[in-house]
Amino acid sequence: MIYLDNAATTGRKPYSVINAVAAALREHSANPGRSGHSDSLRAASAVYAVREKTAAFFGASGPENVIFTLNCTQSLNTVIKGVLHKGDRAVTSSLEHNSVIRPLVKTGVQYETARVSLYDDRETLAEFERKIKYGTKLVICSGASNVLGKTLPIADIGALCRERGALFAVDAAQTAGVIPINMKEMNIDFLCAAPHKGLYAPMGLGVLICEKMPEDTLVEGGTGTNSLEPVQPDSMPERFESGTVALPAIMGMSAGIDYVNRIGMNKLYEHEMSLCRYLYRELAKIDRIELYTPEPSYGKYVPVLSFNVFGRDSSEIAQLLSDKGIAVRGGLHCAPSAHRQAGTLEKGMVRVSVASFNTQADIKSLVAAVKSILR
Repeated sequence: MIYLDNAATTGRKPYSVINAVAAALREHSANPGRSGHSDSLRAASAVYAVREKTAAFFGASGPENVIFTLNCTQSLNTVIKGVLHKGDRAVTSSLEHNSVIRPLVKTGVQYETARVSLYDDRETLAEFERKIKYGTKLVICSGASNVLGKTLPIADIGALCRERGALFAVDAAQTAGVIPINMKEMNIDFLCAAPHKGLYAPMGLGVLICEKMPEDTLVEGGTGTNSLEPVQPDSMPERFESGTVALPAIMGMSAGIDYVNRIGMNKLYEHEMSLCRYLYRELAKIDRIELYTPEPSYGKYVPVLSFNVFGRDSSEIAQLLSDKGIAVRGGLHCAPSAHRQAGTLEKGMVRVSVASFNTQADIKSLVAAVKSILR
């Protein structure tokens, strides 16, 4: 199978990640922070070291701000439901995943949507300037669309939030490990990440980094500290980590960060974007192919490209490609907002997303398969 569905999860994990997970199961199969024996203490020390590494990787203030969750969706819910209350006002973008939209709707708050331009970041920023008013409590948006690959001008939006007194949360599901993120420099208060994507970690782990503490908790329960108290601890990360953390996945993420750092994020990004741009040019030559963005440019897009075959449903095309041994994704990708803007709510899109292990031969095979389907 040629795997081109890396925006869902990277399908080929580096051996270093696989080995780190196996080593964690062999050497750290004790509950961190729950016991006083040496194995538990050693496991807790290993987890703390990954907090330090993660904080440094994303430019956060310190390891205590790094919270491990079940997934990026739980991280987003923790922020949105922990910060917003009825009567508050929020702003989001027109390309958001349901992991942002559904929790916003659940809170019952008023929120406005800033339209993202696929061509000019100045237009996007102007939209946010119109929507973010003094008194806006939270601005939450994706670092990049999981459907169209378009990045948002996060640093500029962060500066605007600081100027107008709004908290700023970023859904980094498609950008963490793919493009540089520095929370302090970008004025990001909450970063929500899916390390099983750009950081090549196992599934079942999310990251939430909080420069400010959410007012309310999403989950309560055992934390290993303050056990006598009937309420949650009031310090991070324990306040937001009820239950046992996924230590093997955490160690896998640690190895994933090392993998990205060793090769170099810029080198990985340039390789992946070169494949994405090559695919765009090849698809643009084919009659009956619908493309929805300009050619993906460096710094403005992540390596995610969606298309359609005129007159055909995206899920049908994805299935036909699967039958030919190529894994892509069809449908709405849990992001109807992006499809509403693109005009593809009824048929969705065929999404191709590449990672470090993909090659130009993979892309050539995809293009050949598309041509075969059209014939």
